[in-house]
Amino acid sequence: MSQDTFERGKVRIDEKTGVPTTGHEWDGIEELNTPLPRWWVWTFWITVVWGVVYCIVYPAWPTLSGGAQEGAGWSSRADLARQIDDLQATRAPILARLNAAPLTDIETNPELLAVARMVGSVAFANNCAGCHGAGGQGAKGYANLNDDDWIWGGKLADIKNTIEHGVRWEADKTTRNSAMPAFGRDGILTQQQISIVADHIRTYADLPNASEPTAEGQKLYDENCAACHGAEGKGNTELGAPNLVDAIWLYGSDKPTIVNRIVNGGGGVMPAWKDRLDDTTLKALTIYVHSLGGGQ
Repeated sequence: MSQDTFERGKVRIDEKTGVPTTGHEWDGIEELNTPLPRWWVWTFWITVVWGVVYCIVYPAWPTLSGGAQEGAGWSSRADLARQIDDLQATRAPILARLNAAPLTDIETNPELLAVARMVGSVAFANNCAGCHGAGGQGAKGYANLNDDDWIWGGKLADIKNTIEHGVRWEADKTTRNSAMPAFGRDGILTQQQISIVADHIRTYADLPNASEPTAEGQKLYDENCAACHGAEGKGNTELGAPNLVDAIWLYGSDKPTIVNRIVNGGGGVMPAWKDRLDDTTLKALTIYVHSLGGGQ
């Protein structure tokens, strides 16, 4: 690098371009002092002015209290609230009809059914899909809403009652409530008796590798299980006792899982939604769940 690199006052005119140099030189390479295009300079200053005006008109500067107040009286939150209000006003007539219609009439009215499924699908995605799955397919311990097996009943009125008051939800005095005794934990049955009755229960659904029914297993079932699940194991929706004859098992049908349920008893919990969702949404959600495929 030459001694006069970065020194001022040694500007010269480049012979080939006729443009002055800046006086900077690096290994014989000099920097030309080429001015920016005028259109670029004007564009730059216009964007600077635009940015200043934008910061004044719209909220942009953080303050100790949260944010600068907009000069144009506009904000994204206020705009969203306005759009929601406009949408609610547009939907109000059909939603009023939906709210006034009996549940049994909605599914026979194509227009109301379409609205109920639309509103219900959104409510389901926001409140139910976390447990029952996006398509209502359920999971271990969470009921499948697509099949025709309903612990508390699958009619419209049954589904609405379950959604409104939940299951074993202590905050709701009218919640669906039942509990399977902890036969093992509370010493009602011995470990051997639990194993026998578990084998016997598996014979009802004709599960793979199920053993043959035994007189002792039948006796234990009749004395401890039949009062809720029925003499033939077909369940009782009034008590929330599952059907043991079909091939649908909430927690699993292998013997260790059944033994665990008999030993520890209990049951799942579902929130009550009547204080969280309005009446129209509850009705739409009921219709949506009922129409998933397994409604009775």
